Amino acid sequence: MVLCSPSIGRGAARFALALALLPGTAAVLPVQAQTIPLTLGAFPPEDVVPLAQGGAEKALADLPASVDSTLRRSGVPGAAVAVVQGGKTVFARGFGVRELGKPAPIDTATVFQLASLSKPIAATVVAAQVTAGVVAWDDRIVKHMPGFALKDPYVTAHVTVGDMFAHRSGLPHAGGDTLEDLGFDRNTILQRLRLLPLAPFRISYAYSNFGLTTGAEAVARASGQSWEELSQKALYGPLGMTATSSRHADLLKHENRAVLHSWEGGHFAALLQRDADPEAPAGGVSSNVTDLAAWMKLVLANGRHNGQELIAPAALLPALRAQAFSSPAPSIGARSGFYGFGFNVTVDADGRPAMSHSGAFSVGAGTTVRFLPSADIAIVVLTNGGPVGVAEAIASQFMDTVQYGAPTRDWYDLFHPRLMTYYDPAGDLAGKTAPANPAKARPAADYVGTYQSAYFGPARISQGANGLVLSLGPGKLSMPLTHWDGDTYAVAPRSENATYGSRSSVRFVVRKGRVVELKINYLDGEGLATWTR
Repeated sequence: MVLCSPSIGRGAARFALALALLPGTAAVLPVQAQTIPLTLGAFPPEDVVPLAQGGAEKALADLPASVDSTLRRSGVPGAAVAVVQGGKTVFARGFGVRELGKPAPIDTATVFQLASLSKPIAATVVAAQVTAGVVAWDDRIVKHMPGFALKDPYVTAHVTVGDMFAHRSGLPHAGGDTLEDLGFDRNTILQRLRLLPLAPFRISYAYSNFGLTTGAEAVARASGQSWEELSQKALYGPLGMTATSSRHADLLKHENRAVLHSWEGGHFAALLQRDADPEAPAGGVSSNVTDLAAWMKLVLANGRHNGQELIAPAALLPALRAQAFSSPAPSIGARSGFYGFGFNVTVDADGRPAMSHSGAFSVGAGTTVRFLPSADIAIVVLTNGGPVGVAEAIASQFMDTVQYGAPTRDWYDLFHPRLMTYYDPAGDLAGKTAPANPAKARPAADYVGTYQSAYFGPARISQGANGLVLSLGPGKLSMPLTHWDGDTYAVAPRSENATYGSRSSVRFVVRKGRVVELKINYLDGEGLATWTR
């Protein structure tokens, strides 16, 4: 969907209607109103329910107990929280430990992996480049990446930086993520996006890490720098965010860093690592709450830092207002959800616009940030456990108390079951019992060989010491194959997108007595997981 400004006359008429709904006003349109450049649907900032008296003070006082309680309920090892208000950091504290079983505590300097909290940070980097005149949100990707292509030539020619940051390009949900799991680099993944099926352009929404990364990469190329260099020069450096980076290698330099804890078999454990460099703009930032407090102040100050304009308000505002329907209302009594450029955008129950974003690695990170600009307050919560609702519950309880004087519900009880769906195992054989009397497989040598896919690259079947082995990706991810039935084998992947308990079929296709293809179910979300021998 393209959101464009209506005529001034229509905006003024809508504003007059809004005035009629406010106490003590009349629906009389002043003569001068037709010369005021209002946009359709714009309401005055004072058209909100007043904040609870003393709500912010109570929210801050209750925050430590809220964090402690939610960590205990969830089993997440630790968290760090910061709150900014009125241009100041009014709360910053660490809770719990960096790694289960070890005493090192989390403090305000502890560096966390932010996962998708990287997206609104990336949006502010782009806004800084818009301010500098390097790019515009409406710049077409091909202007800065001439070799870029998607499946539809029209979309290729017209998709913009803003489209990518609003997830309205038509790319499928999480398109490209499985390539990252297999070890492909950013350039390879972006080149292969052209093979993915597309939903309708600008009138559909699908959350895409590599769609947003494409938009960021176009901005970086326009600037003549890598995204990692640009982020440092345009944002991290000017804000004094000395612990923040878009490079995984920089995270590993910090001794004081939080360890990822994944949810495995009903408990958290420090088992896996996550290098998100291929999608750095969308999920690869690492930082601490001290640095993120500086960034939150910048956003609340409409792009100003230490009295100087770092980002022009006109460049930042498009990121903070609705650009796409992320969750259309399911009924006339429900509110819709929206996405800006890298920010979730909504209006709270009291009429106050709010911006937010969560981040999640199923292998062990859960983060969130929430802004309430009309109250000049924001909170960030970083945790070192996979997404189970902790970060969102803490932030929601805090903002409830700011606005209404007390929590309106048990937020952890609301978020937890919804986020546990992230841990649903992948693959058609997950949770299934192998056939008691399977049909015999062919001789192992019949399956051995190399199979090709334009999207996933080669798949190699080799004979290992204990049976057949499947190897995928440039990093040669290897997984043993277990015979299931006839020409079907089973594989147990474990990655960001294949959680604990995943099990998938690997089915060999036979024609005229010869094995000619293999199909891997857990990778077939876009219908591309067929390899030809």
